[in-house]
Amino acid sequence: MTNILILGANGQLARNTTRMLLDGTDANLTLYLRRASRLANLAPERVRIVDGDVLDTAVLRLAMAKQDVVYANLSGDMARQARSIVDAMHAAGLKRLIFISSMGIYGEVPGEKYRSVLDPYRDSAALIEQSDLDYTILRPGWFTHDAEVNYQLTRKGEPFKGHDVSLNSLSDLIVKLASDPALHARQSLGVSSS
Repeated sequence: MTNILILGANGQLARNTTRMLLDGTDANLTLYLRRASRLANLAPERVRIVDGDVLDTAVLRLAMAKQDVVYANLSGDMARQARSIVDAMHAAGLKRLIFISSMGIYGEVPGEKYRSVLDPYRDSAALIEQSDLDYTILRPGWFTHDAEVNYQLTRKGEPFKGHDVSLNSLSDLIVKLASDPALHARQSLGVSSS
């Protein structure tokens, strides 16, 4: 049985992925977020909710105990958050990280010029790529609420294809990555609908 720590657990994508993990796997989940009272625990036999800030490395290390996978879905000071995650994972002896970033961080979207709005995503991805973790960085397109699961992947250095991706598609990929620690390890993947 896999134990998965979800950082930023109240985000739209994280909530959708939590639902898919509970429906499609037997994983135990630790939902980590500021103001934990915002989430109801719908599956107390498999879900633990932790009130914490990713920048509080001591609390984060405690939450990482006995985890197999860390899935981070964050915003804000992402470089500091990435550094805190990497340090806490080292302290806990964890290797598998799934980290949500954004399309465009490498200038890979044809015809688009993204400026400073992507700096936090670029900086955090660079820190993770320099680590020795078994990371997978996901760079999704804009989220849609289409029910279908339909996506394509591009690797770092390849032009990004498409523009949008459904939440269900991205959650499906995250579930697969969390279930197979070797799948797309040490890769940065663009994700869009096919």
